[in-house]
Amino acid sequence: MIQKTIRFAAYLFLLIVGCALYVTAASAEQPATGDRIIFGSIGEPSNLIPYLSTDSASHEIAGQLYVAPLRYDKDLNIEPWAAQSYEVLEDGRRLRFTLRSDIRWADGVPLTADDVEFTYRLMIDPKTPTAYAEDYLAIKSFHKTGPLSFEVVYDKPFARALLTWMGSILPKHLLEGQDLSTTPLLRRPVGAGPFMLKEWQPGSRVTLAASPSYFEGRPYLDEAVYRIIPDLSTMFLELKAGRLDCMDLSPQQYLRQTTGKTWEKDWRKYRYLSFSYTFLGYNLKHPFFKDVRVRQALGHAIDREALIKGVLFGQGVAAFGPYRPGTWPYNDKLAPLTYDPARAAALLAEAGWDHKNEDGILEKDGVPFAFTILTNQGNDQRIKTATIIQSQFKAIGIKVQIRTVEWAAFIKEFINHGRFDAVILGWNIVQDPDLFDVWHSSRAVAGGLNFTDYRNAEVDDLLLRARATTDQALRKQLYDRFQEILHEEQPYAFLYIPYALPIVQQRFHGIEPAPAGIMYNFDRWWVPKTMQRYALIQ
Repeated sequence: MIQKTIRFAAYLFLLIVGCALYVTAASAEQPATGDRIIFGSIGEPSNLIPYLSTDSASHEIAGQLYVAPLRYDKDLNIEPWAAQSYEVLEDGRRLRFTLRSDIRWADGVPLTADDVEFTYRLMIDPKTPTAYAEDYLAIKSFHKTGPLSFEVVYDKPFARALLTWMGSILPKHLLEGQDLSTTPLLRRPVGAGPFMLKEWQPGSRVTLAASPSYFEGRPYLDEAVYRIIPDLSTMFLELKAGRLDCMDLSPQQYLRQTTGKTWEKDWRKYRYLSFSYTFLGYNLKHPFFKDVRVRQALGHAIDREALIKGVLFGQGVAAFGPYRPGTWPYNDKLAPLTYDPARAAALLAEAGWDHKNEDGILEKDGVPFAFTILTNQGNDQRIKTATIIQSQFKAIGIKVQIRTVEWAAFIKEFINHGRFDAVILGWNIVQDPDLFDVWHSSRAVAGGLNFTDYRNAEVDDLLLRARATTDQALRKQLYDRFQEILHEEQPYAFLYIPYALPIVQQRFHGIEPAPAGIMYNFDRWWVPKTMQRYALIQ
């Protein structure tokens, strides 16, 4: 869950998606209120206003605090949420929404169309420090049509139009006139979602309390606690000791450390190909990586099957691009670059890296081919991936150092400002294939999601054309070509798609695995009274 990813309620984040192998048996008991769940989180939120953060830790928690007009249901179909109803008119160029009348902010103030308009105006304001403005800038006009209704118009069909309205609604009465970079709501948010912020202990935990005013009904669990444990091994020890109720297991933990009668009795494990991938991204401003032959050579020097075996214990598949196998935008005519050290050496020679110094390191114009791979502390999979790649690159005459940095500094000081040679990270694979924010040249700015500074005019055109049509067959053609270009230019070395391996303590009932995963109905999870561990004072 702890990737440089975007778990943005509108379009970027499905943390747990797929088909589980184990299904909690339905209980004859009626759901009971009470108890808390304790999650393990490897990263601390940067803030809790979702449009101002790009890290998954922030979005995971913010997703429980806010609501949006629309959302995905358990089968990944779009359904109303804060909206009572919506209409798609004029081939998608006009959308009409009517909000529910029973939604209240956590402070008791009604949520209205004024809040939606305020959120929209905030997102198109160039002074708002957000990476997610593009969807809102595609809107030609926004009109309130009543206290609880609004209409948006587009110049032309916009494929992501409905996904835009999966974005969190922000409270106008609290944020209007505030400096978003310093507002207290960054750390003390007020939403209208199923949970409210109860306490944030920096570096330790974030505690959410069930909202008694949530319009779909108070969650059954009294509290959700996110313990910040920046090391997966330490997190697993806490799980074994009973001080955590849920975490994402590593493959080794899943296969070897959570077997036997006790684990089968007390825990439920799930396994499915995740909607995420891991990659080695190059800083394309770095002189080493400007030459496409170098990037292609590095791609051929990586043995992905060795990575899957050594890092994932076989729990994953090789990746070649940004889409998940089995989904409609996936280009099945392509395949990951073959592991071919000889081809890698030939390409490097073509690029002028043809002399080795005393240490066996390639040189060009007297400069050794040596660089640093950066990744975040506490993520053993990424560190192991970097270590294996380090060895594979050494075999062709390239010296790699590995540096790990604490998550918050990793994002704020290095990624957001492009201060790295190469980086190992991951992206979630979202339901809609539009990846404008990650790959379009205009997003190669400080704090933008195109932090590798990739620029390609044809890709820019393809992304714009693909988001300007709702014709899936045409979008498929455009995204196939987009993947071909990424495959040719290798701005990332796409590495692997891991299996998601979440584990949940068995006392939690109401978990119903579906295409949307297990977290889609988290507010309906519950614990029988006889199994509850925590009696909380409300």
